[in-house]
Amino acid sequence: MVQLPMDPFLQFLLAVALIVAAAKIAGYLSTRLGQPAVLGEILAGIVLGPTVLNMLQWPLFSDPQLGETLSHMAHLGVLLLMFIAGLDVDLRSMTKAGRPVMLAGVLGVLAPVGLGYAAALSFGFDQQQSLAIGLVLAATSVSISAQTMMELGVLRTRVGVALLGAAVVDDVLVILFLSLFIAVIGGGGGGVSALLWVTVKMVGFLGLAAWLGARLIPRLGSWVERLPISEGALSLAIVVTLLYAWASEAIGGMAAITGAFMAGLLFARTSLRQQLEGGMHSLAFSWLVPIFFVSIGLEVNARALGLGGLPFALVIILVAVVSKVIGSGIGARLGGFPKGEALRLGVGMVSRGEVGLIVASVALDAGLIGDGIFASVVLMVVATTLLTPIMLRALYPKDVSKLGAVEV
Repeated sequence: MVQLPMDPFLQFLLAVALIVAAAKIAGYLSTRLGQPAVLGEILAGIVLGPTVLNMLQWPLFSDPQLGETLSHMAHLGVLLLMFIAGLDVDLRSMTKAGRPVMLAGVLGVLAPVGLGYAAALSFGFDQQQSLAIGLVLAATSVSISAQTMMELGVLRTRVGVALLGAAVVDDVLVILFLSLFIAVIGGGGGGVSALLWVTVKMVGFLGLAAWLGARLIPRLGSWVERLPISEGALSLAIVVTLLYAWASEAIGGMAAITGAFMAGLLFARTSLRQQLEGGMHSLAFSWLVPIFFVSIGLEVNARALGLGGLPFALVIILVAVVSKVIGSGIGARLGGFPKGEALRLGVGMVSRGEVGLIVASVALDAGLIGDGIFASVVLMVVATTLLTPIMLRALYPKDVSKLGAVEV
């Protein structure tokens, strides 16, 4: 009987080949059905994951490190995706949209915290657990929305620009609240001082990163363009993106995707923008971004939830959707957006993505939630990630040229 080689590197090659092929096939089928490709790619992950096929437990894939390796590649994919989103946005346009950005971001956090807290209390959880659940529901990740809006050709509209800005505000507030909550509950003392320190770190990092980037990146870009090296501009963009992503989490205390998005914004103001668009797009969407979308499905095991946890899971999915649409939507409306645009922005904030998983993991490690709640949260993350592109597609006309009047 012929035995296939089980070398870990060969297992890695086969797994990546299967994941990318499944993602592209599912993405193609999704577009044929009138939905964004990202929807099919996430569904492919659910099919390949423990919910259906449980691919990583096949005898072919015996390497215990394979899942972690694929997770690292998925994180690289989302960093490149957020860099591209930043590269596609005019920073001056985002600044002009300041009021709706702030209101949508702030209310997009307060509404999920409040509604999630009330829903958890109604299921018998104590106040500490309920507040932790509310904080987890407050997280958002616009990587899915950004990809969907790029496919629809509307990322540069007023809604797209405000959506990306509101997500940054959301990220900052959620990390602030979660850090304060852990500091107070953990008994480490210094609740107010801990909050002030977290705030100073975030604001200081954002200010310093923006100041350094605005002065150094254009000069580095001009210097690299003169050097006789292949793909120097693309290499510079990758290095800066990874450094900003690392610094965002390690120094600023924010999600790594915030740093990657900031790197994209800074490169968008340089002469390298046009050549980076093609190179980075090819690098990201040929394999790393599809691996990220598939990995979301690989994270969930709907069968492990059990019938007992299903009602709570369904309720927090409903709360997750409604709270973001209401909170961010009302914020955008108060900021001057018409009803249709406010609704689109609210829907665009629904997806929790990898940020929701990160916040849930922090809460689990801190003992704020248990394994049962975590399983429900993972299902909520996948559900909101699946629903967001469908709802966005439904809210935009088939002829997106009709939205030209709202370009900024």
